[in-house]
Amino acid sequence: MSTSSEPVKIGIVGLGTVGTGVVRLLIESCDHITRHVGRNLVVERVVVRDESLSRQVTLPKGMVTSDLSQITEDPSITVAALLVGGLEPARSIMIELLERGKDVVTANKALLAEHGPELFALARRKGRSIAFEAAVAGGIPIVATIAQCLSANRIEAVRGILNGTSNFILAHMEEEGASYSESLAMAQKLGFAEADPSMDVDGTDATQKLAILIQLAFGIWIPWREIPRTGIEAIHAVHIARAAEMGYRIRLVASASRAENALTMRLEPMLVRQGSPLAEVRGAFNAVEIKGDAVGRIFFHGQGAGQMPTASAVVADIIDTVVGRAAITFDTTGRMIDTHARSKEPLQSDPMNRHFLHLLVRDKPGVLADITGILGTHGISIASVIQQEPTELGAGVPLVIMTHYARQASLRLAMQEIDSRPTVTAPSTCLSVLDELDAPRHSVRESN
Repeated sequence: MSTSSEPVKIGIVGLGTVGTGVVRLLIESCDHITRHVGRNLVVERVVVRDESLSRQVTLPKGMVTSDLSQITEDPSITVAALLVGGLEPARSIMIELLERGKDVVTANKALLAEHGPELFALARRKGRSIAFEAAVAGGIPIVATIAQCLSANRIEAVRGILNGTSNFILAHMEEEGASYSESLAMAQKLGFAEADPSMDVDGTDATQKLAILIQLAFGIWIPWREIPRTGIEAIHAVHIARAAEMGYRIRLVASASRAENALTMRLEPMLVRQGSPLAEVRGAFNAVEIKGDAVGRIFFHGQGAGQMPTASAVVADIIDTVVGRAAITFDTTGRMIDTHARSKEPLQSDPMNRHFLHLLVRDKPGVLADITGILGTHGISIASVIQQEPTELGAGVPLVIMTHYARQASLRLAMQEIDSRPTVTAPSTCLSVLDELDAPRHSVRESN
């Protein structure tokens, strides 16, 4: 830790929800932060797109500007927090900050998921660091945990609930018996969902975060669009209810695991056993579960979004950057990601899971035998079958099937054939069942 009494000048780019929280924290917790750093952290300049807009925080006259050069051209500003979303102009701004010799702290997961190797390589060439704790799981300190605290471990698996909006919707559907649309409207009313929630509910947000976790945990750059992804838009209240009757909850789970040099990764709604840590994550919270070869299983739970939880992670990164911890961590992480970004992608296994199938079929003799025959043809054995009474006269008969372990590829082919049958009255639903991290692995390694 530096013993200099000179204050450290900080530049802030973006004064939206997170930027406002960061400025508030740096100002209101100044004495506390100074005790940690040994020097005073001063917000020197704040760059915004429109200076005329009213702000939720009062700043001295002249501090707020729309001119980025007031940060990039000021050699006294050594750390910049990039707190704007999207890809552009965020990418161009980060490049300029790095080129001008600034260490950067960011919460922009989309930017790192899309352009991580390029930006990490530039930072290393310039002798700068990029800190990004707030880009994954908000206030949960998962980046530092993987990069620092678990550095002695070979990470075997990482998985979690990485999007608070989708988790709120699923939990609300379960607790209130509400429909998907009703639960989405409630999430928007409470501020957990944007007016356009598509990136949350279609899994884009969580998949981008998963891509960053894969970089950290396994040292492998995987373009986030290549990670298999399924959102929650097709989940209905009846699926939630049937899963609950069988002792499960439905959660949108991001997961990546490595075995026999094969990496399995995906983002999808899954059945999670009631009472397990991920199943008990409620509301707009996030959670991450990790398995290391030495430490075993560890679990983190907390607020994954929101102004102050995210600001907490940003300011912690600023502190780490000022005292030198971020540079040490980034040197290792940045070198690892930069190297693997150019290497051949690993083999990906076709995972084997138990599956939950929900079908609506005509009430006719032989329908069940036909469906089970199709599953058998594809090598899928059945653990249980529950046939419900039709919900209304003339409607299809609900049929719930739990399978034994089966390859996902085989399930996809079987479900396509089942849905083509005239006796199936609506598109079927197939959800994987999540195993505990210490359960025996059931996967078959195959080349891409």
